[in-house]
Amino acid sequence: MKKAIVIGASSGIGKAIAKVLSKNDYILGLVARREELLKELQKELPNKSFIKKINITHLDATNLLFELIEEMNEVDLIIVNAGTGFSTSSKAWGKEIFDWSKEKVTIDTNVTGFTALTMASYHYFLKQKKGHLVGISSIAALMPNSGSPAYSASKAFVSNYLQGLALHAYKSKLPITITDIRPGFVDTKMAQGEGVFWLASKEKAAKQIYQAIKKKKDIAYITKRWWFIALITKSLPKFLKKKLL
Repeated sequence: MKKAIVIGASSGIGKAIAKVLSKNDYILGLVARREELLKELQKELPNKSFIKKINITHLDATNLLFELIEEMNEVDLIIVNAGTGFSTSSKAWGKEIFDWSKEKVTIDTNVTGFTALTMASYHYFLKQKKGHLVGISSIAALMPNSGSPAYSASKAFVSNYLQGLALHAYKSKLPITITDIRPGFVDTKMAQGEGVFWLASKEKAAKQIYQAIKKKKDIAYITKRWWFIALITKSLPKFLKKKLL
């Protein structure tokens, strides 16, 4: 059986991906900071799984990841899904004010924490001389947002970092695959508000992510229709972006 680690498996997309992988005969390593939720998920999975409580913003995160890999006796696939985001602006005195504490949490998690765990995973696959590393970025990487600039910027970092690793993997001539998953709106706590555009269920998103993993895609938009939005966004003139975004 193949073995995979899902970082950020306690809820949302990560939890849904874990369920799909387990149903498809993967032995799983489940990672999150909320251990009680991982234990609940573990009971739902049809195949064997391991649990490791890791806060990706803590200094011991990479050491704990390597401990989990050792417990599992090698892995084939690592999915770095952990992330956060806020709509940070509020109005005061007629001006937009941003909450630095929330911006910092977003940066610490989506940039610093993501980089630490992704780099550790990539080093592991280089040492193993094979593997598949998947990062969950977002369509937001292509769409700056006036209400959550740190989130959009952090996801742009995630996409560019993954593409940089993909180039390195190509030059290494080793069978290491890097996949950048770019979801649109998925029905999780982060997709708040009524009438969210093209909102997909977690289950549908997870199934499409699994198919992208099977096909070893470089980049995959989830759901698939978002590739069209990505194409349009790249070609929009600046004055239209200001109005729409």
